[in-house]
Amino acid sequence: MRLDKYLKVSRLIKRRTVANEACDAGRVTVNGKPAKASLNVKVGDVIEIAFGNKSVKAEVLQIAETSRKEEAKEMFRYL
Repeated sequence: MRLDKYLKVSRLIKRRTVANEACDAGRVTVNGKPAKASLNVKVGDVIEIAFGNKSVKAEVLQIAETSRKEEAKEMFRYL
């Protein structure tokens, strides 16, 4: 699954366009490397997102095309 879509479906970022812009600006890294929005995300990848002066780090636990709000929390684990 594309990184920008995963960020939206897992609700780490609310909108796909915002996820796309964050990737283009270099604020998203996957496994320590800057990532483009088109990068394929796999189970076990570590995603780090810089929001201003704080940063969020999460590990991908599962991938789903769609998810409800309750299920979205099970798609990743905060580190």
